[in-house]
Amino acid sequence: MLFQESVTFEDVAVYFSENEWIGLGPAQRALYRDVMLENYSNLLSVGKDGFQVQLTMCLEVFMSCLSDQK
Repeated sequence: MLFQESVTFEDVAVYFSENEWIGLGPAQRALYRDVMLENYSNLLSVGKDGFQVQLTMCLEVFMSCLSDQK
C-alpha cells in the first residue's frame, strides 16, 4: 500500500544565502523565479486549510528578494 504525506512549501522551496543570491546571473534568477512561482501555484491549487496563508507569507519574502535584484 502506498501512503502519501502532505507537502508543504518548505518541502519544495530552495533558499539562497545573500552571497549565493548575489552570485546568480540574471538567467539563473529568472529560472529560480519561474520554478518557485510554479511550486507556489501547484501547492496553492491543493487548497488545504491554512495552506494559503503559509504560501502567501513565503511568496511575499520571495518577491522581496526578487525586487532586491541588482
